Order: sequence, then C-alpha cells, then structure tokens
Amino acid sequence: MSEQAHEKSREGSAVVVGVDGSEHSLRALEWALRAARSLRAPLTVAHVRSEALQLGSARIDSLGPAPDLPDTVLVAVAAQAGPPAEGLDVRYASLDGSVADALAEAARDARLLVVGSRGRGGFASLLLGSTGRTLAGSAPCPVVVVPHEARSASLESGAGAGRVLLGLHPEETSDEVVDFAFRAARLRGVPLEVVTAYPVPPSPALLIGAPAPALQVPPPLPDETPELVEATTRRQEERLRPFAGRFPEVEVVPVVTPADAAGRLVEDSRDAGLLVVGRHRRHRVETLLVGSVAHAVLHHAACPVAVVPPGRTS
Repeated sequence: MSEQAHEKSREGSAVVVGVDGSEHSLRALEWALRAARSLRAPLTVAHVRSEALQLGSARIDSLGPAPDLPDTVLVAVAAQAGPPAEGLDVRYASLDGSVADALAEAARDARLLVVGSRGRGGFASLLLGSTGRTLAGSAPCPVVVVPHEARSASLESGAGAGRVLLGLHPEETSDEVVDFAFRAARLRGVPLEVVTAYPVPPSPALLIGAPAPALQVPPPLPDETPELVEATTRRQEERLRPFAGRFPEVEVVPVVTPADAAGRLVEDSRDAGLLVVGRHRRHRVETLLVGSVAHAVLHHAACPVAVVPPGRTS
C-alpha cells in the first residue's frame, strides 16, 4: 500500500482511551491526548460503568421510561481534562459490559487503544492489571499501555520523549509491527532503536558434565558467538531494509544482543518514549497471544509499550 493510500485508509480512525478515574487512567488520557493531536485523529474517552450502575440502570429501565443515570466518572474526567485543544475532536462514551470486552468493542475500528498499567481496583503491588493484560493479547488494534508515575519519567511527545524501541525477531515479527515502529519514530522525529537477540551457546561444562579425574578441565568447544552475531546482524539488516527505504528520514540504530532481548528493552526503556513489540498468532489457530518478550516489557518497561497485532498497521 502506498503512503497516500495508507493515510487515506486511516482517516477518521479514532484514538480510544479507557478511563476509570484512577491516576493510572488519567496518565493514559494525557498520553492519548498527545497522540491524538500528533496523529490528527479524533479521541474517544471511554468509561465502562460499574456493575452496580449497570444493574441499577437495567432495573430502572424495567420500570418504564426514566432519565439516564449520569456517568459521574466521565463527568469528573471531562472536568479535569478541560476543553480540548483547538482542532481536536474529543468524544466521551459510557459503555456497558465487562471492561475488557467493552473497550475492545469500542476500539474495533480504532487507530490505537490506550490504557493505564492498572485500574482503580488493582493491587498496588501489580505493575500490570488484568484489563491491560487481556487487551494487550486480544484487542483488534494496537494497544498502548502507559506505565504509572513510579515507572515513567515523562510522557512528553517529540524529541524530548526519547527514541522509539522495537523488539524485532527477524523471522517472527510481522510487517505491521515494524511499520508501526517506523511510523512512530517518524512522527516523533526521533531515532528508532531495533533490538534483536541471538542465542548464546551453552557452556561446555553443561554439555560435557564433570571431567574425568585425569582431565580436570573439559576440552573447549568452538566459539560460535562471532558467527551468531554476524548471522543475526545480517538477518536483522535484511528484515529492516525495505522499511528503511520507505522511511529514509528515520535514523535506525541496530542492536544485536545475546539471548535476553526483553532485558535489553527494559533497560533501554528508561530514557525512551515508546517501546513497540508484536503480538503473535498461534500456529493454525486464530487466537492471538502475548509472547514472552511482550509479557516482560509490559510488566517492567519504564515507558509506554505498544503491542501491535499482525494484520493491521497504524
């Protein structure tokens, strides 16, 4: 798809942010407002009403016509957010159903779905709530999870926000994930750091076991690391080449690291603006799941994390 056709296809697609009045959701709203302005997209601020309010409304409706009960959470959030910036279309939506299902449905045709790392009812010790975890693995569009204040230094947009990070597995990461990361870096005007891991050869001692009494040191195995680094670097470069050609204005910083890609991404997230990872499709099954790298960064990254499903771009 050409750049013009791609942008035309996304016109009118909203950024959706889930709020519940908690500090975590208000930080997500702050990030979503900036994202909507940058993308020139409308913003939908969605709140899923409590089960008690849903039941109360249903009982009132069963008795006959009655005025709708106000969504006090949305009223308070709207008052705190204040009037939208000039040119920004902000809508407020009160939803019913389970939180994850209702937000996923609201984001069916969305450009992004933004949520906080946990909601009002979450335990303080949890870094990622059940709603964020569920949506990261099932929502129909890219999901951005914004960390709480203790894990994030800034939510600034633009160059001050730091680079964009991309966790790339050359054979498994879909084109939509890579495209999303390049577009995010171009929009922010920042470099794109691409992290790819290579396997570390096991220790000879683990392979050979305890040495015989006459041979206290096991014979060394060939050092495969230089070959692995070279091969992984080549695969990474080949995977990125088409995107680098389409986005020549984006500075790409390639990183090849041994084994623990998640650890490197979490470490680098401390001064980054956005971390992008992919969501995988189970082999022969139409179910999406969050892989180990995405799971780790969602729980530990210091910057907002975008989890991008295959089959769509943003």
